[in-house]
Amino acid sequence: MSSWQRTHTCGELRETHIGQLVTLNGWINTHRGYNDQLFLDLRDRYGITQVVVEADRPEIFKLAAEARGEWVLSIKGRVRERVIDGKQKHNTKLATGAIEVLAEELVVLNRCPTPPFEVFSVPQEGQAFGDPDLANEDLRLQYRFLDLRRPTLQRTLAMRHRLNKVIRDNLDAQGFLELETPLLGRSTPEGARDYLVPSRVSPGQWYALPQSPQLYKQILMVAGYDKYFQIARCLRDEDLRADRQPEVTQLDVEMSFVEMEDVFRVIENLTVDVFRRCLNVEIKLPLPRLQYADAMLKYGSDKPDLRYGLEIVDVSDIAAQTEFQAFRGSLETGGKVRAINANAAADKFSRKQLDELAEVVKRAGGKGCAWVKVEAEKFASGIEKFLAAPIQQQLRQRLDAKAGDLLLFVADKEDIVCQGLGTLRTHLASVLKLYDPNGLDYKIAWVLDFPSFIWDAEEQRWAANHHPFTAPLDHDLDKLESDPGGVKAKAYDLIINGYECGGGSIRIHNPEVQSRLFKVLGMSEEVARSRFGFLLDALKFGAPPHGGIALGLDRWAMMIARTTNIRDVIAFPKNQKARDLMTGAPAAVDTKQLKELGL
Repeated sequence: MSSWQRTHTCGELRETHIGQLVTLNGWINTHRGYNDQLFLDLRDRYGITQVVVEADRPEIFKLAAEARGEWVLSIKGRVRERVIDGKQKHNTKLATGAIEVLAEELVVLNRCPTPPFEVFSVPQEGQAFGDPDLANEDLRLQYRFLDLRRPTLQRTLAMRHRLNKVIRDNLDAQGFLELETPLLGRSTPEGARDYLVPSRVSPGQWYALPQSPQLYKQILMVAGYDKYFQIARCLRDEDLRADRQPEVTQLDVEMSFVEMEDVFRVIENLTVDVFRRCLNVEIKLPLPRLQYADAMLKYGSDKPDLRYGLEIVDVSDIAAQTEFQAFRGSLETGGKVRAINANAAADKFSRKQLDELAEVVKRAGGKGCAWVKVEAEKFASGIEKFLAAPIQQQLRQRLDAKAGDLLLFVADKEDIVCQGLGTLRTHLASVLKLYDPNGLDYKIAWVLDFPSFIWDAEEQRWAANHHPFTAPLDHDLDKLESDPGGVKAKAYDLIINGYECGGGSIRIHNPEVQSRLFKVLGMSEEVARSRFGFLLDALKFGAPPHGGIALGLDRWAMMIARTTNIRDVIAFPKNQKARDLMTGAPAAVDTKQLKELGL
């Protein structure tokens, strides 16, 4: 053992260690100097220990005086109680605050220039996640090796390790096998764009990096591995935002001889285990289940945040009785008029702020929103003159409106109304502080009965709403060709506080049904075979009924860490332009490398 190797971590020493000779390794967190004493707070991922260097050891006193923040040191010394002028002086903010180490030897393991930003500050009480006064994110991503020293990120990544371990323990106990699937596979365009990899040994041909292990896990079911899971890396070339990355990690699960209830049971059991063991939060079962159509009507979203109300209400029939052209014009072209009642919020919005609410709807694709402030006897609004007294009374009843409430209306095509009011709903909840973003209130639910297909107006064809291997509901099979828009899928999403944190389905195990579905999607038999021939062949060889789900572990980690930025829970994320600012990827490569690939 080298003389500088640690005997204890910087978060380990307590009063029971007083008198012991110990060796600590770590980074200098803070440095305070006096004429006869130097105080160094030495830090590692386990905590902080105060080290005292006294002037009666001049050989190490001089070295310690030169040291600065983020230098890497090894300290050998004796543990003693923290005492000043004979009085106990414990630091109750630190787990090691009852002791300090009087240095007898000091070794500089590495020096450090002045960092471009502060990498550590003692968090405020109750701030388990999130540091104040963070540097610019691009700068932190450029120096990610420094940013990762922050206690917030270290706690978050340790939590993520815990999340993975809970998952593995839970699924192993339920009889699942963890099996790996290839990273280099065939491009099967359907959904997001693939990342492509040229083949050196087969010039002009390409691999695709996996968007998910979907086809491989179905093959595993055909092969008889009835309970599979994998913590899988998936890559999708798609536009980024705060909760998206080009590289994501998902928990991939597949089971044979199951229906939806079986998948729900496995995942609900896992959900309870994760929240109990990672956060000490109890989740009540069974989880609520929302029909897709109801979710869109009430919340304007298929991933609603259920921590607050603000439910959307259809008032099209009442709006049809008014002379307000914005309402009538939308209704005459087949649109809808729907509204939200923001209880007791009438006095919380000025005219300027009401105009800003209209801008929220416009940014979501709508034309804006109309508003009404409810008073005891009448409505106060620019559109009040179009709302006769009987209509006002109907709106009061339909929206359960009372004096002091604020009513907000959107009129347009149904999908735009849903998008506009859904966005407005989440905006209002944030502005009105209807939930605690740092709290432990988790509203988790299933959304099911999605449409199997959506109409792609650009390509003038039906597209799979989830993926083309999702089974339609049995009683909808008869209208697969005649009414694709009316077919519902055996598909389900798991939502947590307004985020889609998992999605899955029962798969098609009958090759004839799979071929029919490909035809609905506009694929000829030749195209279907060229893309998915191996799957169609596998389905013919005794494929069992099977289904599963993929849980987005990055989003689960976001939920547990109580952040809204997926980059906070990934060790080495890309920025919003999909660049790795630390390594400079993507980057140009040598001409020689391109020639080897035939490019």
